[in-house]
Amino acid sequence: MEKLCPRFEKAMGLLSTRWVGLILFELLKGTKRFSEMEADLPISGRLLSDRLKLLEKEGIVERNIYSEFPVRIEYSLSQKGKDLEPVIKEIQSWADDHVSPDEVEEDTEKLKD
Repeated sequence: MEKLCPRFEKAMGLLSTRWVGLILFELLKGTKRFSEMEADLPISGRLLSDRLKLLEKEGIVERNIYSEFPVRIEYSLSQKGKDLEPVIKEIQSWADDHVSPDEVEEDTEKLKD
């Protein structure tokens, strides 16, 4: 049996971290301000901040600070992050083919409990 590659395992661990996929999907649309992502994603500001810090530490997301008043902070994908686009699109395609609306509804209901 082939051994699991540690780099593959690390990548899957990162991508499967809760909310990371949705954040990456959002940033594939282009540069976003924190407040835009907070409004567009169903997660708390604190959790969004934690995930963005993780992705920044991994070199997947870049944070740009603009010295304006008020200070403007924008997030975008680095080249490393942009390289995930075909992977994310393939996962979306697979999900479109194999995940039913009923399964999504069941998962949504579980999150409410």
